[in-house]
Amino acid sequence: MFNKQLFILAHTIGEHSFYPTYKRLMKNQWRPYAELKGEQEKQLRRMVSYVYENVPYYSNLFKELKLVPKDIRTIEDLQKLPILTKEIIQEHWKELKPASLSAMQYEDRATGGSTGTPFQYRISKNDRFLGGALLYRGWGYGGFELGDKMVFLAGSSLNVGTKSNLITKAHEIARNLKKISSFDMGEPEMRSYACILNTFQPKFIRGYASSIYFYAQWLEENDIPVPSPKAVFTTSDKLFPHMRETIDRVFGCDVFDGYGLNDGGVSAYECPEHYGLHIDTERSITEVVAQDGGQVVDNGGGQILATSLHNFSMPFIRYATGDDVYITEDMCECGRGYKLLKEIIGRTVDVLITPEGKNVHGWFFLYIFWEYCQGIKEYQVVQKTVDEIHVKLVIEDSFDAEELERIKQIIQSKSPLWKIRFQLVDEIERTKAGKYKFILNEMERR
Repeated sequence: MFNKQLFILAHTIGEHSFYPTYKRLMKNQWRPYAELKGEQEKQLRRMVSYVYENVPYYSNLFKELKLVPKDIRTIEDLQKLPILTKEIIQEHWKELKPASLSAMQYEDRATGGSTGTPFQYRISKNDRFLGGALLYRGWGYGGFELGDKMVFLAGSSLNVGTKSNLITKAHEIARNLKKISSFDMGEPEMRSYACILNTFQPKFIRGYASSIYFYAQWLEENDIPVPSPKAVFTTSDKLFPHMRETIDRVFGCDVFDGYGLNDGGVSAYECPEHYGLHIDTERSITEVVAQDGGQVVDNGGGQILATSLHNFSMPFIRYATGDDVYITEDMCECGRGYKLLKEIIGRTVDVLITPEGKNVHGWFFLYIFWEYCQGIKEYQVVQKTVDEIHVKLVIEDSFDAEELERIKQIIQSKSPLWKIRFQLVDEIERTKAGKYKFILNEMERR
């Protein structure tokens, strides 16, 4: 009970409405979809009126299309508007600034998403806390309750290794968790992680799917026992069936996958039926559109478009996330009314290897470019040999060449023996499907 109270207090200090919002969301999961959709559309109308009056980009767009706010009243009406891409956001950055921004509480963020194209955005304080409350509800599908012990095996997207030791310690105590880094997974580190698991006895483990799978393999190969949590929550990269089976076997518990995007506000979580990921409705509107022509898909494959409902500091309307999914019209037998993502596609990231034998998850490199993205249009990190890393960059006029040395130093913080080669190119080679792998270990392909 004390851990739950401390957990709630820590969040309430940040956002006074956190706990009432969480309780409302917990009730929402059992409401009919028609009611949830009605609430979405009510908030959509509020957002559309706001951007029309306060955001120059949208004001101009509506006028060009000869539309007014009353023309966008339902989710289906969104199809009257064009898709918003990262390129459009970068090109119209100033026009996407709300007139009332100075009166808001918000944070500047950067993300690369699954496309590897880094760009900056803003997120309002209340929208960020709403995302946190939805995350906790999603974990609740697997049995999580506020304040339960948890271990994070991940990187900076989950705030592992990004804060001072004092801040990290206070954060861990208040939220009853331990953070271990997937960016440092050599033999000594993985043995120390086993000690943490055995000492801390977490009720849940959360982290990158590939990192937890990699660690589960290592535990099994080295016959090192760890306590079985109630569940494992995976995120960020694709959870393949063989990975799920291994994690389930080694940790002796069920595995629940999750999906989330702060820039678009989309989130979806798996329940015990494991029939798909339930798409949250409270923070955003999620559309899935076909790659050819942008027609909305209700059953089949396509790309996710996100329309934020609460991020007034930088509203995204029909934002192309770059993530490919399969959506289904089928309903889950658990009784939740949310629509289902049957499968998340295209979130695989290679693991790179240092000369010292340490395994470094590819997401480490993504976060470098999320942080130092100014003037970088695209990038690709390629490991040719164990001691050589090639970094291809497509740069813009605003790029500062001095950033190369800073990027090099950060990469070499994982291994001073790595030789870093930068190459400025006109474009990154795509596959026939128009995609490219932005983190690539070519050693594994030889």
